[in-house]
Amino acid sequence: MCEGGPVDRDWEDRVAAAWASLDDYPEERAHEFRAVIDALVAELPAGSPLGPFEQACAWDSTGHSDKAVPLYREALARGLDGHRVRRARIQLASSLRNTGRAAEGVALLTPELDAPSDELDDAVRATLALCLSGLGRDREGLSLVLGALAPHLPRYQRSMAAYARALAEPPTAPEA
Repeated sequence: MCEGGPVDRDWEDRVAAAWASLDDYPEERAHEFRAVIDALVAELPAGSPLGPFEQACAWDSTGHSDKAVPLYREALARGLDGHRVRRARIQLASSLRNTGRAAEGVALLTPELDAPSDELDDAVRATLALCLSGLGRDREGLSLVLGALAPHLPRYQRSMAAYARALAEPPTAPEA
């Protein structure tokens, strides 16, 4: 059993293999990649949240955020669970930004800052930073990116973390 519904390891392995082959499909053959994903989705039980999730990812990864948004929403509404929920939120927020709805992306990802930490924390912050930038809130976005980067630096971790916090504070007016 995997996250989001009862499928077997063979199905998961075939999905992983399909995704590993994505770069083999140039833009003019993107429809062929989506057909591979659609064939795998057709094997799922009716109502599985994995179907719309995988299809959303396929549309998104082939440059069609507009088609991905409703599928991400459907996957979440059907009860997508586990690790894929956070992935779906990150990817949905990115697609929302790409379709001119950055504010919805900010609203979707802001609660993720307080979610239990995992390997997607930096992706949450990077995507949220892009959404904030799309709204003209570049200082907040830069603060998130620097805060995410700081722990990975071999040196200057304290100073970069401090700069990130300072950027999150409202700018002070110049003294007269």
